[in-house]
Amino acid sequence: MQRQRFFRISLGWQIIIGLILGIILGQVFYQNKAAIQVMQNIGTMFISMIQMIVLPIVISCLTVGIANMGDIKKLGRIGLKTLIYFEIMTTLAIIIGIIVANVTHPGTFIDIHSLKGSDISQYTASAKSAKHSGIWSILMSIIPTNVFASLGKGDMLPIIFFSVFFGLGTASIGKQGQVIVDLLNAVANVMFKVTNWVMRTAPIGVCALIGVTVGEMGFGSLKPLLLFIIIAYATMAFFVFVVMAIVGHIFHVKFYELFRIIENEVTLAFTTASSEAALPKMIEKMQKYGSSKGIVSFVIPTGYTFNLDGSAIYQSLAALFLAQAYNINLTLGQQITLVVVLMLTSKGMAGVPGASFVVLLATVSTIGVPMQGLTFIAGIDRLVDMGRTAVNVVGNSLATVIIAKSEHEFDDDKRQKYVASYKRGD
Repeated sequence: MQRQRFFRISLGWQIIIGLILGIILGQVFYQNKAAIQVMQNIGTMFISMIQMIVLPIVISCLTVGIANMGDIKKLGRIGLKTLIYFEIMTTLAIIIGIIVANVTHPGTFIDIHSLKGSDISQYTASAKSAKHSGIWSILMSIIPTNVFASLGKGDMLPIIFFSVFFGLGTASIGKQGQVIVDLLNAVANVMFKVTNWVMRTAPIGVCALIGVTVGEMGFGSLKPLLLFIIIAYATMAFFVFVVMAIVGHIFHVKFYELFRIIENEVTLAFTTASSEAALPKMIEKMQKYGSSKGIVSFVIPTGYTFNLDGSAIYQSLAALFLAQAYNINLTLGQQITLVVVLMLTSKGMAGVPGASFVVLLATVSTIGVPMQGLTFIAGIDRLVDMGRTAVNVVGNSLATVIIAKSEHEFDDDKRQKYVASYKRGD
């Protein structure tokens, strides 16, 4: 047994090995459509398996958590507090992105007309609908007319809305509701077990997804936009390791310890460019780390819609990058308008494929950037998406602990025991 443990490679290292192999395979099979299609199919199968387990975990954990909470006033307080925190953090991320773009001026160093454009037709329809959707249409879309239809489409907000009311209803019928609580607790435990099985295939899925990215783009296409990519990643790193660390310190959260606990999930989110890939394990780990089930199961799924710090940084940086590339000098008033537009538009993009890019399409016209400009950065969107997805995952884990502490629903003894067991590799 001791020898087996010695040679065991952690999931994080397996994913990194998959990442390296994917880069090699992508370079070997560069522009090889048959090989790229095979890798694409394998990667899609992995993401589909993750999506298969996400909704059962969210519904079971959220319903049980709300049922145990059983207080609609407390739930309303937690919900309001969570949304205010999300809004402050995403607004801060947008402002930081704009400040960095103004200081570094990445768009002035390239000739926009020398860049090769990519097809963005898949995003334009979503962007047009986003422009015409107001706050009322967003609010109305949260309430499901048919919860099973929402489940089929994977619409997270209507599912959260239904689960909250189902949990409150379960709590209101007392002992009769305990049958539902026990059943959904069992469902959650089963799905966490399935998650562990699915995660064993993560290195293969990562290898395939990275292979597709490199195989389609190659490294040559990155050179003209390399400065923008570096600035984007540096800004996101600053936001995580400085801004989030300071926010964590303010709320007495051991940020770097928390980051160490979720590093595998951050790596998985980065390599797959999918927040959903990390969601099941995030829900499980945040409960083990000390946050109550009700807080975890409400904050994390909601955060995947409203707390997209990495996406906010990218959107503000990219908008100003394109404006600079087209020699469009934005006044302070125009930049403030951009902040407000991004704040509003990003909230209406929940569940939209390529949401960050769609938000850009829906907003850049307000600052005079031609729609064609987006085609020049579409090619690197997947590469930057990896970074912003990782930032989103870190932001949601921090939010969960902060909200739990603010509600006095964080068990520090549980945290210490879990951290000790995690260090031992139990």
